[in-house]
Amino acid sequence: MKTIAFQTELRPELPVVFGAKDYREFRETIEEVDHFLTATGIEHRMLAALLTSADDACLENHHPTAYKRLRQALRYSILLALTGLSHRALSHRVADSALFQWFTHTSEVDGVRPSSKSSIERFEKIFPAEEISKLIHDCNMAAAVPDSTQELLYSDTALKFDEIFVDTTCVKSNIHFPVDWVLLRDATRTLIKAIALIRDQGLKHRMGDPKKFMRDMNKLCIEMTHVRKKKGAKKMRKAIFRRMKRLMKTVESHACNYFHLLELRWAETDWSKTQTYVILNRIQNVLDQLPQAVHQAHERLIGERRVVNKNKILSLYEPDVHVLLRGKADAEVEFGNGFYLAEQADGLIVDWQFIKEQPASDNKLVTDSIKSLTKTYGTPKSYSGDRGFDAQDNRDAFAEKKIANGICPRSVVQLKERLEDPYFRQLQTRRGSTEARISIFKNAYLGTPLRSKGFENRKTRIEWCILAHNLWKLARIAVQNREAATEQKEAA
Repeated sequence: MKTIAFQTELRPELPVVFGAKDYREFRETIEEVDHFLTATGIEHRMLAALLTSADDACLENHHPTAYKRLRQALRYSILLALTGLSHRALSHRVADSALFQWFTHTSEVDGVRPSSKSSIERFEKIFPAEEISKLIHDCNMAAAVPDSTQELLYSDTALKFDEIFVDTTCVKSNIHFPVDWVLLRDATRTLIKAIALIRDQGLKHRMGDPKKFMRDMNKLCIEMTHVRKKKGAKKMRKAIFRRMKRLMKTVESHACNYFHLLELRWAETDWSKTQTYVILNRIQNVLDQLPQAVHQAHERLIGERRVVNKNKILSLYEPDVHVLLRGKADAEVEFGNGFYLAEQADGLIVDWQFIKEQPASDNKLVTDSIKSLTKTYGTPKSYSGDRGFDAQDNRDAFAEKKIANGICPRSVVQLKERLEDPYFRQLQTRRGSTEARISIFKNAYLGTPLRSKGFENRKTRIEWCILAHNLWKLARIAVQNREAATEQKEAA
């Protein structure tokens, strides 16, 4: 591998802030995250590896600029996940926060150069998914090396990865409740907005005011909503839906006309070929799904027949969303994707899986997770989860690999027998904290719902949030251990 060297930049000192305990704790965390990334050399190794894999001509001409850009992309993405801010809000905060400028290396001698919201949004997608995963595991492993841990975490004992605690959840997608007839409203809105954009470019086909179609569909949706409690509601809802179908057919016809018009005469517009394809794909996506969406609503409203979940369109824009039967008190069903999370005893996330297809039962996830954990961190000492992970195959595998089985048995008789074991009781008591870990991760980092669009973008966002979560956890451990060491020194 080619060695890459860069001149160290001058970073302004952070101002002294008195009072504001919450701010001081947050600032300590940010400083520890920066120290961890630089002291371990993880950040530099990752960025250098990405640059050496690029074109040689690009390396020779743009090394310093490219390196700085990649570093900013990495740190902005971490900061975005740590703060939970939107892209626009983070752009504003970096512009006027000395701490954020220091962390992202945007403050220079001649002024501050923060990135725009669009640049921050693109930063998340610069790094390949496998590089983000590797960075997460590298950070975890850095905490497991005694020498570096003593320096970074201010402790004589390295973190261990022998006790694993797992659970699954649903990562909700940013979609409205999938009422069948509302899909027709969504289709109308998308097609009419696309038509309006094409008309603004001077390409017009014979039709009325596009906004009137949207107003008419909204009126029908309002009627459908308010008629449900009236006498003869079922018959009235059927009549309204038939009017929706007629209006939808008209909108679909106009959308087809404008699709072909733009396809033939796009050179007359101010758009590039790429921009034209964006509009064409937007229209085509809705037109492809429209027959099934109409049929789905017809089955439910006119035919009064159920549609099985696997055949349902839950969103015109997120095809990889599924109905997940959770059975929770506040959510009998949820709409999104399954997510498997494994943490070690200190709360670091060590394994995860964001599931694109309809998730299988939890016990099917154990084998692959054990293989992944063993490959990265070595064979664990114990593996704990709720009764959803219990299966005879898993029990046999644990016995073969000499892994302590901390999974709660499905059988009440077996559970009573297992509770006689003090170590099993200890693991089950600790396992309750994994529920809290999932809640913290979803609410404080991902956001509910996760607003990234497209499965791959949601997966990338989740991995950035895992990285930020683990760095935050390592930083808090470092601060707590340093404070404890200081107290012991003063007491002595």
